[in-house]
Amino acid sequence: MRSSSPFDLVIFDCDGVLVDSERLSIEVDRRVLADLGWSLSHSEILHRFVGRSAAHFRAEIERHLDTSLSEDWEAPYQSWYEDAFSRELTAVPGVESALDEIPTRTCVASSGSHAKIRRTLGLTGLHSLFAGRIFSADDVVEGKPAPDLFLHAADSLGVAPGRCAVVEDSRFGVQAARAAGMQVFGYSGGLTPPEWLEREGATVFSDMRRLPALLRG
Repeated sequence: MRSSSPFDLVIFDCDGVLVDSERLSIEVDRRVLADLGWSLSHSEILHRFVGRSAAHFRAEIERHLDTSLSEDWEAPYQSWYEDAFSRELTAVPGVESALDEIPTRTCVASSGSHAKIRRTLGLTGLHSLFAGRIFSADDVVEGKPAPDLFLHAADSLGVAPGRCAVVEDSRFGVQAARAAGMQVFGYSGGLTPPEWLEREGATVFSDMRRLPALLRG
């Protein structure tokens, strides 16, 4: 029998939705880009890269600098991210209580790599809540804003796209969810301006503790 809930699956983005990583990542991204010779402000990085995949980040660096990066170009910088996350990463305020109140099946679909998702969810104690139901941009050809990742998550768990809700904090993620035919809830408690999320068609909220009621509604 179909659930009385409007949804059979709630798909969570990771960075900025489950873990409060965007501020940390943007600062390290700024340092990495500066080291490579590309000076961008925090707001420019937010506009260009938040919600996009590592492959997109690399491609944009190569395009801007008109050069090819080696396969292991990120290796010297990994410790920068790891140090910042180890010192300061926390779960998004209210997300644990929200997850406790959501009876619907949940999963993660993130632009980050599987290794990054495991690390950030592990550091914040959330990994066990999603084990076996974690999907990465590494799993598909096109990352967000293409719908591929969300469609892959839904198909893997046997749920029709129209029965899925997506929780996102980036405009690229909202675009991807809408293109997948899913209803999307835009979390504006982080760095992304709420109007960016509203413009793309998300139901916007700023307190994660409100999410269970929104999903029921």
